[in-house]
Amino acid sequence: MIKTSGIVIGTKNKNKKEEIRKILSGMSLPLLDLEDFNNVPDVIEDGVTFEENAAKKALQLAKFCKLSVMADDSGLEVDALNKRPGVLSSRYCGEDTCYEEKCAKLLEELDGIPVEKRTARFKCAIALAGPEKLHFVVEASCEGFINTELRGEYGFGYDPVFYLSEYNQTMAELSPDVKNRISHRALALGLFKEGLKKFVVNSVH
Repeated sequence: MIKTSGIVIGTKNKNKKEEIRKILSGMSLPLLDLEDFNNVPDVIEDGVTFEENAAKKALQLAKFCKLSVMADDSGLEVDALNKRPGVLSSRYCGEDTCYEEKCAKLLEELDGIPVEKRTARFKCAIALAGPEKLHFVVEASCEGFINTELRGEYGFGYDPVFYLSEYNQTMAELSPDVKNRISHRALALGLFKEGLKKFVVNSVH
C-alpha cells in the first residue's frame, strides 16, 4: 500500500521534475522531492532497457526513502543509428557534455542521411516501487524525425532536434502546454496515473 505521506519523485533533474509536477497536478497524493531527503545515493543506470533502469531506480530509492517512489528513465532512439543513443542518451558524446553538444554530435552522425530515413522516437518508462517491492512499470513513446538543425527555445535535452511532422515544429518549438500533452513523458505519465488508480483499488481489496 502507498503510504499516505505521498510519492517521492525519484529524479534530481529539475526539468523532468517540473514536467512531472505539471502533468500530475491535481493528484490526491502529495508529491515529494528527493531534495527533501539527505544524502540520497546515486543509482547506477546499467540496464539494457528503459524499463530496467526505471525499475532499478524506483526500488533502490524507495528502500532508501522508506516511501513509495516513482522513477523514470527516458531517451532517444534513432533508427539510422541502430536505435542509438537509447539508454545511453544522457551519456552520449560524453557524460559531462551539454545537450547542445550532444545534439550537434547527433546531427554530425546523421549528416547526409535524408529526412525520411531520420526516423526516431523519444521513449519514457516510469516505475512505481515501495520499500519492499516493485509495483508496476509503464512505457510510452513519441514518434518523430531528427531535424537537420537545432530549433526552438522551449524544452530541454534533445528537444531542439526532434521534429514532429504533424506540428511542423521541433519539440523545443512547441509551447510547454502542448508538449505536456503529447510528449513521451506525458503519455507515460497518463499510463502511470491509470496504473496508480488500479494499484490503489487492488491494494484495499
